[in-house]
Amino acid sequence: MCPPSNKGAVLAVILALTMVVVVNGVSARFFVEKGSLTVLNSWKMGGKHDAAIANFGLPNYGGFMIGSVVYAGQDAYGCDSFKKTFNSKSPYPKILLIDRGVCNFAMKIWNGQQAGAAAVLIADNIGEPLIAMDSPQDEDPDFIDKINIPSALILRSLGDSLKKALKRGEEVILKIDWSESIPNPDERVEYELWANTNDECGVHCDKQIDFIKNFKGTAQILEKGGFTLFRPHYIAWFCPKELRLGSQCKTQCINQGRYCAPDPKQDSEDGYNGRDVVYENLRQLCVHRVAKEKNTSWIWWDYVTDFNIRCSMKEKKYSKECAETVVESLGLSLEKIKKCIGDPDADVENEVLKAEQAFQLGQENRGVVTIFPTLIINNAKYRGKLERTAVLKAICSGFKERTEPSICLNTDIETNECLEANGGCWQDKISNLTACKDTFRGRVCECPVVNGVQYKGDGYTSCKPYGPARCSMNDGGCWSETRKGLTFSACLNSETSGCRCPLGFRGDGLKCEDIDECKEKSACQCDDCKCKNIWGGYECKCSNNSLYMKEEDTCIEKRSGSRSRWLFTIVVVIAIASISLGAYTFYKYHLQSYVDSEIACIMSQYIPLESQSIIQDAK
Repeated sequence: MCPPSNKGAVLAVILALTMVVVVNGVSARFFVEKGSLTVLNSWKMGGKHDAAIANFGLPNYGGFMIGSVVYAGQDAYGCDSFKKTFNSKSPYPKILLIDRGVCNFAMKIWNGQQAGAAAVLIADNIGEPLIAMDSPQDEDPDFIDKINIPSALILRSLGDSLKKALKRGEEVILKIDWSESIPNPDERVEYELWANTNDECGVHCDKQIDFIKNFKGTAQILEKGGFTLFRPHYIAWFCPKELRLGSQCKTQCINQGRYCAPDPKQDSEDGYNGRDVVYENLRQLCVHRVAKEKNTSWIWWDYVTDFNIRCSMKEKKYSKECAETVVESLGLSLEKIKKCIGDPDADVENEVLKAEQAFQLGQENRGVVTIFPTLIINNAKYRGKLERTAVLKAICSGFKERTEPSICLNTDIETNECLEANGGCWQDKISNLTACKDTFRGRVCECPVVNGVQYKGDGYTSCKPYGPARCSMNDGGCWSETRKGLTFSACLNSETSGCRCPLGFRGDGLKCEDIDECKEKSACQCDDCKCKNIWGGYECKCSNNSLYMKEEDTCIEKRSGSRSRWLFTIVVVIAIASISLGAYTFYKYHLQSYVDSEIACIMSQYIPLESQSIIQDAK
């Protein structure tokens, strides 16, 4: 990361100091992002200790590390390559402890990594509150990029305690925990990137745009899915009143010195100046605002990458005209963006940039932003390498557990603990069901829900289906068996839980055995009965060609029964025939007379009857 300028020109320093100390009369605050250290095998040093996360390397966001502490030695400050590797008999990874002093933090950690350390702790040499370990601005950036282990600064008191224990020959097992370094209050992660449109600040600007290009696809997936809320921010300073009439403020500020940026080349007479940078910063903020109004806020990532390709400052294409071409190519309203930008020459406040300065000063739980690029996730500053996988891992650690999107469960950034021994959770190998659920921070054992059927249990040793539909899932975990096409089950859909052997079987419901009703003399007790046991029941036969009545457990003769049935049938048939004949006769005569009368009535209206003709003749 880098400050607003490369060489620290006078005005840039004044602007930076002005911004750090006060913005619009409000004092700035500084916060240190911390991880947690726990000494696992010493009650004297037990409990948790704070450790300030370094601003480089790869903190294991969302995870932890357990390792054995090894001391580099007194006066071994790690400023030169260690001539030995730090071996220990412990099977744990080595956590190297190095004293602060003599050279910069990054050099110590790089040399520790070269010596085989899995992590490096820097013990402070003075009694003071923890500070964030940053890399020196004149450091070789390639050297910084090679650091791929986590590191942190610890208090002098803790460092002294660790060194004393090691001197006594004790093994110190330490747990470094980053699982809560990023807050995870809910199901959505809010994050912001503080950047700058200047692309002539050297390798730091190159890293910023490379990150945006590489992270664009991931960011848009998260944004479109509603998993994240992203907001871009741009650092802006204001010019002191006593300098506003000078040429430097005029070339580096807009709106009469209210919003400024350092000159890209520290030469106001050559190339682009700070005013150009502030103007483009403002445009990119407005691009995000206008796109957000259309519910397409992720277009900002397209604009920034396209602008860098088509309107590069290095290629002398960094202009208003080029920017507007990119805006139109993305289907955004140019008029709305111009209205958002306003008049950069007017002696008035710009609402967009004024809000940026307030954000830059720092919110409730974080400090002032003075360097770019700076990434803030759930209101906590990201510490570590600005690289796609590392940043995604930090964002994923900001989700409430079990709410993270599937992109966070990619094997590139986390290990699926359910793949090994099923994570120690319950598993039904027959139906291939498991209670193991992979999450970003590890695994949880939780009974599943399958096809609407809820399994209940502790998730570790047992899970059983519960509810009316439970029998559809592996017979609810109850006994079931099929023989010769006949199936019996101890699961009853009428019951929401438990197993009960069906009629004809005995057992606990998890195992059922056939009852031999014949041997137990619980069936076929009539004198002429012969009993035969079958699976799930029994059969009874009567001698002398009789029929067995199961309900009465008795035999009856077929003949008498047959003769009675025939007689009954004949009587019923005769009765039905008589009723039908009577109904037909009634229908025939009654209906016929009714129809005749109706026809006569109708005909009389059109054809005079004989009686009517006689009456008329008499008249």
